[in-house]
Amino acid sequence: MDDLRYEAPGTLEAAVALLAGEEGDARVLAGGTDVLVLLHADMIEPDLLVDIKNIPELTGITQENGGWRVGAATICMDIADHEEFSAAWPGIIDSVKLIGSVQVKGRASIGGNLANASPGADTVPAIMAAGATASIFGPQGQREVPVEDIAIGPGETSLAKGEIIVSFFFPQRPAHSGGAYLRFTPRTEMDIAVVGVGIDLTLDDRGTCLAARVALGAVAARALMVDEAAAVLVGTPIDDAALANLAAAASAACRPIDDKRGTKEFRIKVAGVLARRTALIALGRAKQS
Repeated sequence: MDDLRYEAPGTLEAAVALLAGEEGDARVLAGGTDVLVLLHADMIEPDLLVDIKNIPELTGITQENGGWRVGAATICMDIADHEEFSAAWPGIIDSVKLIGSVQVKGRASIGGNLANASPGADTVPAIMAAGATASIFGPQGQREVPVEDIAIGPGETSLAKGEIIVSFFFPQRPAHSGGAYLRFTPRTEMDIAVVGVGIDLTLDDRGTCLAARVALGAVAARALMVDEAAAVLVGTPIDDAALANLAAAASAACRPIDDKRGTKEFRIKVAGVLARRTALIALGRAKQS
C-alpha cells in the first residue's frame, strides 16, 4: 500500500499507456465502489491506480444512430435521472436503481459493475438482455464486444492488459418492445442478488413475441445468456404455457453454488419463478410502447 501510485490521465491513450506499461498490478478507478472496498480490506494490493473520471469519452449519455451511447463511467444516478434513456430502456433503470444506497449510486457505474465481474452484479443481466455492446480501447486500438463476452468468471474478464471499457451502445428499439429486471435478495435493500433476471421482448402488432433475450445472474460463475429460455417465448403470445416453458428453461440453465444466501436447489427454483415475473413486466411494457 505504501508504494501505491495514483495517476489521473485526461485521455484514453494516456490511461492505456499507464495500464499497459505497469509491470505490477494495475487497477482502474472510476467510482471506486468495488476497488476501494477491496483495497481497504487488503484483498488487493495494486501497484498502480489509474483514475479514469477525467476522460471525456467515459461519461455522458447521447443518442447515436437511433440508439444510445452511455459512457462506461457514467454514474448510476445520472442514468436513472435521464428521462429519454429511461423511457427507452426501463429494464436498465430497474437494475441501476437496485445498486446500493443513493450515495453508492452517486459513485457507481455500469462499466465498473461489469468490469468487477461479480456473478451477482445487478446491471449485467439487464444490459445483456438489452443486447448492448461494449466499446473497448487498448494498446491494439478499439474493438466492439457483446456485453455477454466480457466477464468470463468471478473477478475475471476477457479484457487484455491495458484495455478499458469506454462506453456501451444500446441499439434502436423496435416498436412494441419492453424490458425488465428483477432480483431476489434476503433483504429488501442494499443486498447482493441470490438470483437476478433480465428479459427484453419485442412484439408484433397482434401481440405475438417476435424476439426475446433472457439473461440470468448469480446462478453460475458469470451472468448467462439463456437462448433456450428466449426461444420458448418467440412465436407465442407469452401465455401461461409459454411462461411455464420459460420458467423450466431458466431453471434448467442454472449452475449455482451453495452459499450463505441460498442453496443450489433454492436458486434453481427461484430462477424459474423470477423469470416468469420478469417476463410479465417486460410484456406489459412492450404492449404500452
